[in-house]
Amino acid sequence: MTDPFVHPREPTADAATAAIAEEFGFFDDWMDRYGLVIDWGRSLPPFPPEWQDDAHKVEGCQSQVWLASELREGRLHLAAGSDAAIVAGLVAMLLRIYSGRTPEEVLATDAGAFLKDLDLIGNLSANRGNGIAAMIARIRGIATHAAATASR
Repeated sequence: MTDPFVHPREPTADAATAAIAEEFGFFDDWMDRYGLVIDWGRSLPPFPPEWQDDAHKVEGCQSQVWLASELREGRLHLAAGSDAAIVAGLVAMLLRIYSGRTPEEVLATDAGAFLKDLDLIGNLSANRGNGIAAMIARIRGIATHAAATASR
């Protein structure tokens, strides 16, 4: 099986959000920005079909979204997939920000506020915005558990 976990392109979550904002800034039109998000989704590593189950499903998303995590050398690595192109792109953005970071860095990073500042949340349907919030909450929950387990 190919490694389904996203490896960070940028050294920090802050660097990832800056890169995403810069890439968004290349486009003035929201249709072009949606195209960019869809392209990001296409670049996600394949999510294993055997993980597309209730244990990995993210509740609260309009589309099907699955998430897996693994702690490697103190860093949280995330894999995810979706059955919808735009949602897969949104997932790819979140994994670009959060995957490969320490649990503490994940907890210190507010991707929801960043996506609001980017005006992405305001340009999505309410259901998709709720789905992003559910995905962020799930990732933060995983990070909280990993941080608590590491401190024992």
